[in-house]
Amino acid sequence: MKSKNIKIVLNIIAILLFVIVIVLVGAKYSKQIIALTSSPAKFRNWVLSFGNLGVFVFILFQILQVVVSVIPGEAIQISGGYIYGTVMGTFYSLIGIMLGTVIVFYISRLLGYTLIKKLVPEESLNKFYFVINSAKSEVAIFLLFLIPGLPKDILTYIVGLSPIKPLRFFIITAIARFPGIFFSSYIGSNLEKKNYTVALIIATIATLLFILGVLFKEKITNYISNLTDKKR
Repeated sequence: MKSKNIKIVLNIIAILLFVIVIVLVGAKYSKQIIALTSSPAKFRNWVLSFGNLGVFVFILFQILQVVVSVIPGEAIQISGGYIYGTVMGTFYSLIGIMLGTVIVFYISRLLGYTLIKKLVPEESLNKFYFVINSAKSEVAIFLLFLIPGLPKDILTYIVGLSPIKPLRFFIITAIARFPGIFFSSYIGSNLEKKNYTVALIIATIATLLFILGVLFKEKITNYISNLTDKKR
């Protein structure tokens, strides 16, 4: 029993150290990372400079942008399509995002509500807390991760506090996030091929959907909350 308690304490300490390192890296280098990923061509040259390890570097960036939510994930997804094409860009992005999701989910589950309050803005935590208590949390989670403009990486921290089974959450998240990742990669691929008209049309539609998601975030959240309440 004593050894079990020691192991739990050591795990918590390890997770705390990991979170501290991630937060410090994000705070110190976020501007450089954003500047690097804002240019697909510059990011491609940097990633490919690692040779065969470039794929792992790209996946690591995707993991990082999930854990450190200030890093723009869409820019990295577009760069994925620019570097590797639509199919492989989507594949590598999905791998990185899901690995980051797994990490964040278990960090949240192990640290608990009190410590997550230190990592997630209180406004977001209060706004999406209904997910944790909803009898149909899977429906809410799917819709929240599907709709553009909602803070998906922050949502992962919050959902980690819910009783949802991990595997179910990972499957739901992967399905819900796939369309956004695919179209971001498609934009990047068309930019690399200089199909600027196609890239502009898709990017315009994606941007409009993102803006609508941000502008109507409150209404969308309330609608999903009411929807899941009615399904109880």
